[in-house]
Amino acid sequence: MKAYLLGAIGVVIFAITFPMTRLAVGTAEAPQLSPWFSALGRAAIAGILSLFYLAFTRTPKPAKADWLPLALTSLCIVFGFPILTTWALRYVESIHASVLYGFLPLMTAAIGAAMTRQRPSLAFWLCAALGSALVIAYAVIRNTSQWVIHPADFLLFAAMLFAAYGYAKGAAVTAHLGAERVICWALVISLPITLPAALVLWPTQPIHSASWLGFAYISVFSMWLGFFAWYRALAIGGTVRISQIQLIQPFLSMAASVPILGERLDLTTAVFALLVITTVFIGKKL
Repeated sequence: MKAYLLGAIGVVIFAITFPMTRLAVGTAEAPQLSPWFSALGRAAIAGILSLFYLAFTRTPKPAKADWLPLALTSLCIVFGFPILTTWALRYVESIHASVLYGFLPLMTAAIGAAMTRQRPSLAFWLCAALGSALVIAYAVIRNTSQWVIHPADFLLFAAMLFAAYGYAKGAAVTAHLGAERVICWALVISLPITLPAALVLWPTQPIHSASWLGFAYISVFSMWLGFFAWYRALAIGGTVRISQIQLIQPFLSMAASVPILGERLDLTTAVFALLVITTVFIGKKL
């Protein structure tokens, strides 16, 4: 029960990431913070907070064997996922991204199963293929005027792969390092890159206060506090099982996009979200 509660807290925090990121970067027609600054700047702020946390708790340095998993976690969670999603959300709506994100639980379960040497059934992989087909179909149908996949969709797919691997890799060392220390060290070791980049990329043009609010959220909650709960949940309950909680994340993201961004939740999006999430749910049961 504790693992599911912590996982639910993490999912709720992460669910608001897409609309807040969209709020921070704006649109292609009305840009606000640059995607590069939004991605690297939020990691820099979270990294500074992590330094204070590690110093305050007098956390010892990780063992030599932990540095590689932490570096890989940092590559995926600090760089890969934020950079790709911030660029994608400059060009597609948060609701659109949320539907595609609905396939992340199955990706996380598959990578987690591979890392722990579990053997999902053939039916599991058939559900994965069906879910992928539904996601691609949505991406094409959504662009009805051109009937092509939007280039930003490829960024979102790649971002999900980074996230799934980063979740599984971070969870593997959480058992002995602790969830808070895993994300904090992953952020701290990235500071030599993220902090100078954030200072160089600091916006010189006026930015709306709402965009700064979105940036503050993704810096403190999405990039830092959310992982306190999420990595601990994955470590306690297992990556394959706890990742199922992410099934509710697309719905929460879409629901949050309506009041935060004024986006419209159309019938096509709702139907495909339900189909994708149902496929993932069935796949997890097989």
